[in-house]
Amino acid sequence: MSIPHNPERAMTEPPLETVDSFGLTTEHRFADVWSRDVLSVKERRLLLLGLLVGQGMDDGVGIQLDAGLRTGALTESELREVVVFLTHYAGWARGARLNSQVEELITTVRTAPSD
Repeated sequence: MSIPHNPERAMTEPPLETVDSFGLTTEHRFADVWSRDVLSVKERRLLLLGLLVGQGMDDGVGIQLDAGLRTGALTESELREVVVFLTHYAGWARGARLNSQVEELITTVRTAPSD
């Protein structure tokens, strides 16, 4: 049985340029989720890294590693320890990729010109 098309009842979506879903999501995450005071930013970043590595989301891992190291939330030693720990839970392949990301980031940050 087919349902007759009624243009007056057709769902319409707002033009894409009027909806900033990325902005809304980012604002919610940082304004509400990351600003809560039960967990520190460092603890949140470590939890998120574990989730992202476990899901194989390398782009997100790179963003979190970079933010953690550049803001001082995580040290080089802590990032390397994250590699050791997560390799045993996320698997050797993901651990090897994480190790590469960490070492590349450390090299990049160390060799970056000072401002």
